[in-house]
Amino acid sequence: MAKKVLVISSSLRNNSNSEILAKQAAKGAQDAGHDVEFITLKGKTLNFCKGCLACQKTMKCVIRDDASEICGKVGNADVLIFANPIYYYELCGQLKTLLDRCNPLYPSDYKFREVYLITASAEDGDEVYQTAKCGIQGWVDCFEKARLVEVLSGGGLSDPADAENSEAYLKAAYELGKNV
Repeated sequence: MAKKVLVISSSLRNNSNSEILAKQAAKGAQDAGHDVEFITLKGKTLNFCKGCLACQKTMKCVIRDDASEICGKVGNADVLIFANPIYYYELCGQLKTLLDRCNPLYPSDYKFREVYLITASAEDGDEVYQTAKCGIQGWVDCFEKARLVEVLSGGGLSDPADAENSEAYLKAAYELGKNV
């Protein structure tokens, strides 16, 4: 059965490693017959959450920017794939801001059940992405019907578009998408 897959690339750099891997995952999901939408946060206006909690009653954010539309798409997807460049062993600020702004989804009837994280970083090794994994896991844990299924870490990708030349990472990202 085809799933509605939403892939969100949070890198602000053109042709970044995490975006290359995100596009490869999207291609895998599309080739598997899923309905795929790809969103980049590049060029989007995402303001910080004010913490007013009005969204808990209205299920809508009081801030008018691109985050509201994106969060609506997050809530309507069956599968979420977040692609994140690792900055200082952590989720990048633009992804964290988007996750904070998805606060109206908590009391809603969100559809997503599976969440995947793709990371790209200059350093290699499990310790590089553990904090980012904890960040996304904490967000997923707030949604009792959802689970973090897999984290794909692309380490050793220091130059722009290194991922484009890494068959192993390209294949892993494609397979991740194909198997959602």
